[in-house]
Amino acid sequence: MKFIVSGKNIEVTEALKEKAIKKVGKLEKFFNDDTEAHITMSVQKNRQIVEVTIPFKGGLLRAQEENEDMYASIDKVVDSLEGQLRRYKTKISKKYHESGLKFDDTNIEEHEEETDEFKVVRSKKFPIKPMTVEEAILQMNMLGHSFFMFLNADTMEANVVYRRKDGNYGLIEPDN
Repeated sequence: MKFIVSGKNIEVTEALKEKAIKKVGKLEKFFNDDTEAHITMSVQKNRQIVEVTIPFKGGLLRAQEENEDMYASIDKVVDSLEGQLRRYKTKISKKYHESGLKFDDTNIEEHEEETDEFKVVRSKKFPIKPMTVEEAILQMNMLGHSFFMFLNADTMEANVVYRRKDGNYGLIEPDN
């Protein structure tokens, strides 16, 4: 596993970098050797935030945690990732017909854009792969998001799944 450690509003010390790599490295057994783990540490007022993103073929594992102490944030984010892996290991393993979670990495690009009328503060690009509605809901839950855009494998059209306030899920499809 390859580790990319960066900081926002913070100088990442060698001790912080080593701690983050050591802790996130515990997840190495679940991924291929060429998978990249992006670890971003940031400071906002008195909040110490750690975000870990691990893109792999067909999915993305992501967690973000904050605390008053950066080392505690690192511990919390690794615990969160381990919990996600425990919950979804069986489903993901069945999907990829493998005994463990071994995946290739994919690239994620992030950039900021501005427009005249509306201010877009963050934009993400990611590869859209055909998947079933169930797989899209699984991916949405893994990311901890309330919605997820995907290419429906049945219709080959862009769809969005979302979590409703009542705990159920909704599906948005184009009307042609």
